[in-house]
Amino acid sequence: MANPIIQRELISVLRQRRTVIVQCVLAVGFVLLIAIRWPTEPRMALSGLRSQEVFRLFAYGLLATVLLLLPVAPATSIVRERTRGTLGLLLNTPLGPWQIFGGKFLATIGLAGQLLILSLPAAAACYALGGIYPSDVFATYLILGLTVLLITSSSLLISTYSASADAAVRWSYGFILTISVLTVLPHYLLLGTGGFTGTVISWIRALSPISAMMSLHGAADLGSAGLATTENIVLRFSAISSIAVVVTSLWTISRLNFSLVDSARDSGMIADDQSLGVRSLRRAFFIIDPKRRSGYIGPLTNPVMVKEFRCRKFGRLHWLLRLIAICGIISLALTILTTTQTVSWDVASVGGIMVVLQVALIVLITPSLAAGLIATEHETGGWVLLQSTPMSIWRIVWGKILSVILTLGLILLATLPGYLVMVAIDPGQWFQVRRVAICLLMTALFVMLCSAAVGSLFRKTVSATAAAYAVVLIVCAAPLLIWLGRGAPFGHSTVEKALLVNPIAAGFSVIRVPGFTEYNLVPANWWILGAGSLLCFLLLVWRTHRVSRPQ
Repeated sequence: MANPIIQRELISVLRQRRTVIVQCVLAVGFVLLIAIRWPTEPRMALSGLRSQEVFRLFAYGLLATVLLLLPVAPATSIVRERTRGTLGLLLNTPLGPWQIFGGKFLATIGLAGQLLILSLPAAAACYALGGIYPSDVFATYLILGLTVLLITSSSLLISTYSASADAAVRWSYGFILTISVLTVLPHYLLLGTGGFTGTVISWIRALSPISAMMSLHGAADLGSAGLATTENIVLRFSAISSIAVVVTSLWTISRLNFSLVDSARDSGMIADDQSLGVRSLRRAFFIIDPKRRSGYIGPLTNPVMVKEFRCRKFGRLHWLLRLIAICGIISLALTILTTTQTVSWDVASVGGIMVVLQVALIVLITPSLAAGLIATEHETGGWVLLQSTPMSIWRIVWGKILSVILTLGLILLATLPGYLVMVAIDPGQWFQVRRVAICLLMTALFVMLCSAAVGSLFRKTVSATAAAYAVVLIVCAAPLLIWLGRGAPFGHSTVEKALLVNPIAAGFSVIRVPGFTEYNLVPANWWILGAGSLLCFLLLVWRTHRVSRPQ
């Protein structure tokens, strides 16, 4: 008998209008990608170099599409059942944990399978040009398939631990960023290290699907400073991802029980049952501070900003202290890296790694803070309550934006000391460091306003968060795909125009990272990000004005 969960999960997604639009856009994009370099003359190159170039870019783009679009469905699958109250009903059906997990797992695989099927005509066209072996096509889709399985099983596991759908999406994208980008950094930080440490770093690197895809298509040692390796990254990725899929699947199945909906909590002790001393102390304490240690809101303080800090998880004091501690550790690590690795590396290489880490931190945290500023209020019904206050709509929006600005400013300040150490080592880097700081500020401003504007278009937090992450990651990742195809199929001017909108490329060009020195991206990138930020702000104002009108 067919699993009813597969039919419910898969058909409900396929019937959505946005799914049809995404499928059509992807199909047209794959066709255009092949048409760019399709031969116009009635002959083909015997070496097959052109088809290899197009197929390489096609593989990178398809991998980026999978990483961007796939996590949302499995990440929200189980946590939505729990928040809607249907998970208990599902566990009471004759379906066991294996069938429940299998239904949700296969539904996501079916959705990803349609995405891969849409790309087959483009892959066949590349193969028809010649120069591509069937083993290359098979290995490419093997990496894509294993990536789909890994993301699906891991996102379902994250969904069982999350308290809300937007938190599940946030942690899923954080997991993807970790395995795709952060697992590669130790290899570049400790390049050439031998022994047990070198072996561990090599295996950690093999966890990234980006490393496996680059290894398959001849870019395994990108950024390795001329140190060639003979590691079979594709084989290692296949082994590690297969084990990870099995482990996370079994872990998720073990958690599919009534403990998800009926977790025991300590009921505590009634105040009247406590000792006389405790009761007297509590009574005196709450007479002195009836707001439970929360300070009064000052007359010049925006109350909406205070509300965001007190109600948002990352706004509470203990979470802010954790963020400060994490950023301090990152800053200390970057400082140590700057002082030690500049002996064997140039300052530009170390600065490039620092730019990647800081932009990754901004991209990971900012959409989760800014995307739900308006959508969360609509979903919870808090927007009507805010409208009933004496505050104007613009003061409400400014208070929400200000809460994000202060958090981002705290994060940026905690990660800047590494650049100060670079200036102390090489005073000639002061001009570049100052321009990199401007790039980071412009990136933070654009990501914040873009996330807030995109999130204001939705009435549900999870949709707003997923859309904000997708838009921000497209801006940061899509131009780098064109950069990978520099020389063929894209010329210098095309690559430079594409990189003008990319904040990572702007930081790389300023710090003089190899591969970006020939592109002049600043100050044009600042003007583009500034104009984009202004447009996003105007969109946010327009959407806020529309939702503030009487219903």
